[in-house]
Amino acid sequence: MTLQQSDMESLAINVLKESEVTFHGFLPLAASYCKRLGLSQIVDSAVPSQMDISPGTVVLAMVLDTLSGRSPLYHVKHFLAGTDAELLLGEDLPAEKFNDTNIGRSMDAIFEAGPYNIITELGIAAVQQFKLEKRRVSYDTTSVSVWGEYSSCSEKEPPSGPKIVYGHSKDHRPDLKQFMLELLCVDHGVPIFGKALDGNSSDKTSSNEMLTRLSSLMARHGLGAGAFVSVFDSAGVTEANLNLLEGTPFISRLPATYSEHSRVIKEAFDSGEWVKLGTLSETPESVNRPSASYKVCEKNVTLYGKSYRSVVVHSSSHDKRRRKSLERKIKASAKEIEERLRELPLEYHCEADALVAAEKARSTSGKLHKVETSITTREIRKRGRPPKNKPHPTTTRYVLAWQAVVNESAVQREKEIAGCFVLLTNVPHEGENALDARGVLCNYKGQYAIESGFGFLKDPLIMNDIFLKSPQRIEVLMMVLIIALMIWRLMERSMRLYLANTDTTLQGWEERATKRPTTYMLTWVIRNIAVAKITQSKRVIIKPPNKRQIEFMNALGVSSEAFTQPGYRCKPVLP
Repeated sequence: MTLQQSDMESLAINVLKESEVTFHGFLPLAASYCKRLGLSQIVDSAVPSQMDISPGTVVLAMVLDTLSGRSPLYHVKHFLAGTDAELLLGEDLPAEKFNDTNIGRSMDAIFEAGPYNIITELGIAAVQQFKLEKRRVSYDTTSVSVWGEYSSCSEKEPPSGPKIVYGHSKDHRPDLKQFMLELLCVDHGVPIFGKALDGNSSDKTSSNEMLTRLSSLMARHGLGAGAFVSVFDSAGVTEANLNLLEGTPFISRLPATYSEHSRVIKEAFDSGEWVKLGTLSETPESVNRPSASYKVCEKNVTLYGKSYRSVVVHSSSHDKRRRKSLERKIKASAKEIEERLRELPLEYHCEADALVAAEKARSTSGKLHKVETSITTREIRKRGRPPKNKPHPTTTRYVLAWQAVVNESAVQREKEIAGCFVLLTNVPHEGENALDARGVLCNYKGQYAIESGFGFLKDPLIMNDIFLKSPQRIEVLMMVLIIALMIWRLMERSMRLYLANTDTTLQGWEERATKRPTTYMLTWVIRNIAVAKITQSKRVIIKPPNKRQIEFMNALGVSSEAFTQPGYRCKPVLP
């Protein structure tokens, strides 16, 4: 019996010595989502090719390389060299085939076919496969700074692709050239469309172009005019855009540059007709991160001769920039008063003149400061020798003193106003597809998801410094990054939806229960799962997932087969 056990152990050791052992982390799970979308097939159907490796396989490899935290395209073959390529890509291809030449040829072919047609098709697949909520779409843009001259983009006949030039930098890097990136997202930040734009593109122009094609794009998702709400930032509020949105429900932020913005905020405070909403945060508050509390007041505004609903929103978490601006205003107010009163004499021969000067000083009071004055007297000895046995004769002088005192009530009002912003909408308050003020605010708050998506795309671990010299290949790189964001968001959405459906939690950071796990959290949980490839078609998990890892995988709709079956696809978690 002992001999047989020893023989079995020796056999197992020999088998392991001859097998390939890999640690892929969470990448097999991400690959199962890519395969569920049909990523490779969608790319290949859009890009005619007779290359050694299909463009779809190249894009899949680049997406997984991106999600691994490495810089995409930079020696993808080195990334694949330490992996089970067949498990991740569905094909047993040598890593050497993913050299710079083959990847570059694939990127050029993808550019010719249209990278953003591919994103559109993948967006349709994501909505269908995962039953995404598509009745609210969010749009926004950001700038992406790059190193390099890209002098060809400034020529009279620049190359195809986004023009990489100087422009208004949202990264606060005016010294670097840039291109712009736009995203259209649904269901808490899942991108269904995106595109690289010229670096000097105006937000107003790009939003107008997006709104022009939005109806046809959403029609491909089965939604006609009026069946979805378009959410965008304040840059999209222009006369031309509002005309385009006639009959299309929208929610935006009214720019502070419009006089109606300050008018309705003041009206809200004067009327006091606030409706308290409390906290709207989906995450529990903590001592270091208290949740903002909201109150709203509805008013009407008129823009370009048309009336719209506006929702004045006050947040207890004041906008830091506005608070700093108010602090600067207070300092400027005090300085202005000081300069205006600097030349005012402080001593007078008669009380009447002193009283007139005091009134003049008080008249310089502003909204944020009031000038308080006081008049005192002092006796001055007259010239000459004093009389014998009598006090020295004196004359009376009237001394004016003033002080600029902060108008606390006015400052407090300004602080309250600084915590306000105004939402603009044409969504009805009553009837079909109506939204009350709370619904308008909650829909707009979903805009945060698209902004955090930009954070993902511009994270140094994801983006690194863009090293591509061709605008065409940068455009394809953006397609890869947007697809990676799509997979990242779908995985996060699935976990949260599963927990909501089952009313359960997962063990998150610091062993605390959470209902809002992140994909980043997943990358740390799914580690050290060892898989041995014994034969060409036989894989064995030699270090299986633990209880916590299994719980995360269940929430994702995947099983351990993702680590052993090359064609494995996730099971979508549906609402």
